[in-house]
Amino acid sequence: MIYRTEHPKPQFMRKNWQNLNGEWQFEIDKSVSGIERGFYKNDFEYSMKINVPFCPESKLSGIENVDFLNAVWYRREISITEEQLKGRVILHFGAVDYEATIYINEQAVGNHKGGYVSFSFDITENLKVGNNTLCVYAKDNTRDTLIPSGKQSTQYNSYGCYYTRTTGIWQTVWLEFVPNKYIQKAKYFPDIKNGNLDIEATVLGDGILKAEAFYEGKPMGKAEIATGGGLNRLHLDLAETHLWEIGNGRLYDLILTFNEDRVESYFGLRSVRLDGYKFLLNEKSVFQRLILDQGFYPDGIYTAPSDDALKNDIELSLAMGFNGARLHEKVFEERFLYHCDKLGYIVWGEYPNWGLDHTRPDSILSILPEWLEEIERDYNHPSIIGWCPFNETWDRYGRKQFDGVIKNVYLVTKATDPYRPCIDTSGNYHEMTDIYDVHNYNQNPSIFRSHYDTLPTNGNFIDIACSSPERAARYKDRQKYTPGLPVFISEYGGIAWSTDKNGWGYGNAPKTEEEFLSRLEALTDAILENPCIMGLCYTQLTNVEQEQNGLYTYDRKPKFDPTIISRFFKKKAAIED
Repeated sequence: MIYRTEHPKPQFMRKNWQNLNGEWQFEIDKSVSGIERGFYKNDFEYSMKINVPFCPESKLSGIENVDFLNAVWYRREISITEEQLKGRVILHFGAVDYEATIYINEQAVGNHKGGYVSFSFDITENLKVGNNTLCVYAKDNTRDTLIPSGKQSTQYNSYGCYYTRTTGIWQTVWLEFVPNKYIQKAKYFPDIKNGNLDIEATVLGDGILKAEAFYEGKPMGKAEIATGGGLNRLHLDLAETHLWEIGNGRLYDLILTFNEDRVESYFGLRSVRLDGYKFLLNEKSVFQRLILDQGFYPDGIYTAPSDDALKNDIELSLAMGFNGARLHEKVFEERFLYHCDKLGYIVWGEYPNWGLDHTRPDSILSILPEWLEEIERDYNHPSIIGWCPFNETWDRYGRKQFDGVIKNVYLVTKATDPYRPCIDTSGNYHEMTDIYDVHNYNQNPSIFRSHYDTLPTNGNFIDIACSSPERAARYKDRQKYTPGLPVFISEYGGIAWSTDKNGWGYGNAPKTEEEFLSRLEALTDAILENPCIMGLCYTQLTNVEQEQNGLYTYDRKPKFDPTIISRFFKKKAAIED
């Protein structure tokens, strides 16, 4: 059975493409010596089969090896016609964790570092008519402190808030057949006040570049220019203004053409900005009712078993009263963002910085290149309303974070995207940030409320890292709130509720369902009723392995009646219009 057959890049689709998911040959390279032993050569005999795009640690891969896999190899044949070789052939990978080297017919064609974003290579010159061999070599040392690995466990077993590892290919692999002159990429700049769209498109070759916008099939505007190649700018005045809003993903269809090349795309017309304590979406104060979503699946680990499973996670969140999510310690695939765009579901684009030793100055070399690739990949998604490259940069090995890394990644983010807010490091330790967010897992509603009660009166509050006395001691005096910055309680709750004695959640678990619901409502009310807090993020959507503090079980079953939970989160917030 071939899984994940849908187009992996809904915002940049061509009709002439080929999905390469399915059965591949597979080999584990225990000694990381596969290059010397010729694993990339056609005559090397692989001993296993794997179901791509699932990682070998997952059940759906057919391998289910959860040990440390420092190097793995994949191989399959691809058939190319004479007609396909008249243009260019682009090989795409949704994500390969962590360092990938690609071979075509025993020749290396490219290398990519970074386990979370897509990359591609033009392999035209390496192909021949008929059968060709595609080989992928992936290295991934989760224990290397210069490799960002998110919530992947650095111990043999999962523990605490670290889970089963992901190695190698974990998103769709596909071929794209394009003309010799084609559109390489495009960037969109919507303007809600003037009802227009600017497009920056990069093309290879000379010709006529055109853009046409539609809304529900009705023409909305078009533009065209002659170009000699490279970067170009188009301006579209739109006949009608339909705003992208929370709960209403009013998307415009967009057709880009360049000579014989045709790309199907879409965009949302919306704006985001900060105004004092407020977060404004389309110039209206909107309260962010977010859920922490870690994007793990029991049978696929990092990879959803189907496109419907991606959409279902959003619908589960909506059913509980949330209007968005922090996409936590993982770069989510583009199909997930597509469903967010369609449903009007707001999300933060974040990065899996855990595993990276942020106390080292050279750690910037391990995060910044891939972080910039993520921003470029996801820039056009209207659902992404902010960026956050780091999460909880605690001390490591007795050393404090290297502040220059945090600050410079923030500055580069703002230079790359000046239109969205950026949180430098969620929770701690803030160095330079647009929003002052805090994590607070105190389980006593009265104490929790008291931390922020003074914010409306004297412009300050009690900033506490978590309920751990040891961490609170280290946290003291490490960061100071600047009065006037927007305040976001970006992690709280995490209330344990499980029959699994080996599972855990934050604080003492409630003894009854009534006690759980009472605590949840009181903690949430303390945030909603504060006129200076712009948003919340509850931990979390589902259980993940041993972490049992989800509102749903790991297999997506509700622990409580969603209509009751929804009433808590849908209460009007003091700060929103």
